Amino acid sequence: MADSRDDLAESLQNLFTSVSTMVKSELQGTNNQLDLLEKMNLRVASEYDDLGDVAAGLRVFAEQMKSKSGGFDEFVGQIDAIEKQVSEFEAVISVLDRYVSVLESKIRTEYRHPHHSSSSSSSL
Repeated sequence: MADSRDDLAESLQNLFTSVSTMVKSELQGTNNQLDLLEKMNLRVASEYDDLGDVAAGLRVFAEQMKSKSGGFDEFVGQIDAIEKQVSEFEAVISVLDRYVSVLESKIRTEYRHPHHSSSSSSSL
């Protein structure tokens, strides 16, 4: 019976050793996965920091562009005012051009028919 007890004890010892080895392997595998996950998190955090720096740079650039465009707004307003004045001058020139055409027509008529000089000059 001692032999069967020794065999049982040895079998139990082998079972505990095998279970212990399996648990250690599982824990080591989990530990390796956690190490990998930590490294991946550090890498992603580093990339997010880089993206944050880029975003901050873009914000500064956008603010600079906005301040520069504010200076352009004044010039755009001046250009708009000049364009309005040019349109008004064109309208005045058009009216003057029609008036000159009417005067030229009257002068031609006067040179062709000199005897109507007093009536033509009073209509101007």
